[in-house]
Amino acid sequence: MAREKSGATIKDVAQEAGVAIGTVSKVINGLPVGEDYRIRVEKAIKKLDYSVNLCAKGLRGSRTHMIAVLLPNLSDPYCAQLAGCISRQLAKQNHKMILCLTDGDPKAEQLYVTAAEQQMTAGVICLSYNPKLQPPQNIPCVSIDRYFGGKIPCVSSDNFGGGYLAAKKLAENGCTRLVFFRVGPRMPNEPDKRKDGFVRACEEMGLPCLLKLENDCAPYSVFEDYLQEHMCGGRLDFDGIFCVTDRLAHQIRGSLQMIGVRVPEDIQIIGFGGIRSFGDLEFDSSTIVQPLEELAETCVNLVLNHRPEKAPALICLPVRYAYGGTTKI
Repeated sequence: MAREKSGATIKDVAQEAGVAIGTVSKVINGLPVGEDYRIRVEKAIKKLDYSVNLCAKGLRGSRTHMIAVLLPNLSDPYCAQLAGCISRQLAKQNHKMILCLTDGDPKAEQLYVTAAEQQMTAGVICLSYNPKLQPPQNIPCVSIDRYFGGKIPCVSSDNFGGGYLAAKKLAENGCTRLVFFRVGPRMPNEPDKRKDGFVRACEEMGLPCLLKLENDCAPYSVFEDYLQEHMCGGRLDFDGIFCVTDRLAHQIRGSLQMIGVRVPEDIQIIGFGGIRSFGDLEFDSSTIVQPLEELAETCVNLVLNHRPEKAPALICLPVRYAYGGTTKI
């Protein structure tokens, strides 16, 4: 019998634990067995330093226990945190992540999708705004924040509700003239609904609402110019800002400080995402928090279910507001 990395085989583990090989296999694959059997097998695995070769195991079953995860980059805090959450959730189900960083390059994305199918990965979790991307046809696929079609479920946060909540919070904090700053992809996607929710809340409250909407290719200086254009007598003509991401909120806060506008005394800012300054410490700004761990868990459960096309076309997860120093409360 072929030996695994440690030199021990599944037969060795079974003999050490005093159980059948089938029982060891069930424990390894997370299938139910008697508690006494499970404990004995886990002790034997630890004692023998037995390590399962997931690739070889997958080949025997016509697929690997690997999931290809397509993300634009890890420099964006949202993508970095999302990658960590997906990796943890896959590990809970004895799967591994193949991280594919595309830098938003359509050709690279398509190559990764094709490779995922050819290499018999168990599925694909994809964050892409490429309008021409052809999702995999022969393995399960789940999309984040973008609708590909009825056979591929899209998992997203409640972007409309988040935008609505942001406007309400700014108004509760005393803001009366609001603006929404957005930078993002040209093609329609779920995060666009943050603007829709924000505008709806402003309309319901009868508050004036300005919009500054830019595509990814626009330089950040367009926002700096916008701030300067709306300065009058050392003050801005709006007092509440909602930014499409925490990253943009961080940049805007820095620009305001450079021109002598105090945050939150003169103007209040709410971002979107829930990015923290250092790991689990304070939020970088007051923000609408996305449930990243739940989002990752949902994606993993869908792609490992092997019938994601039976799931709802859009699965929308709840968001919440969190104070982070850029609002009064």
